[in-house]
Amino acid sequence: MILFEKNNQFNIANIITYLNITMGIIAISFIVKNDFYTAIILAWIAGIFDILDGKIARKFNLSTEFGIQLDSFADFISFVIVPSFLLFYAIQKNIYLSNIEELILSFTFIWYIISGLRRLIIFNLKVDVGEVEKYFEGVTTPLGAILLWIIYLFLSYQIIENIYTIILLVFIIAYSLNSKIKIRHP
Repeated sequence: MILFEKNNQFNIANIITYLNITMGIIAISFIVKNDFYTAIILAWIAGIFDILDGKIARKFNLSTEFGIQLDSFADFISFVIVPSFLLFYAIQKNIYLSNIEELILSFTFIWYIISGLRRLIIFNLKVDVGEVEKYFEGVTTPLGAILLWIIYLFLSYQIIENIYTIILLVFIIAYSLNSKIKIRHP
């Protein structure tokens, strides 16, 4: 069956990854409209697809270099771009920023996005097709996304209202993406 052909770029595992990408892109459109709740639901659905694609690829021996690259592209959209945009837009909606604060905030999220991209590229250079390491080195992009969403919740419930505290936390998470921290693979 064509959905289970390893070298088919539209095999079942890759289709699930394409659905991850789709959820991320649609989430961005909701973020721009300030509908953060819908965007978060779509991002969590993308996360479910991210878990499923790898499990299905391993179960049916569908892991390929193309699939690895596609999965990282999906992770970049759904777990780096989406949470960065979400938090950036939420901050602008909830906190008055001076021009310099907005500039610092912008550079902070650019740094986060570059850090997430570096993390995914380094991961791809180290991974072998079909192999799963026992530990991840550095915080994974899905975990980084969860940490940004926690900051978003703290902002939403006015637990954190200081822009410099948020900037510091985002920098720490960005740093942790490419750190030597060992995290057990689920």
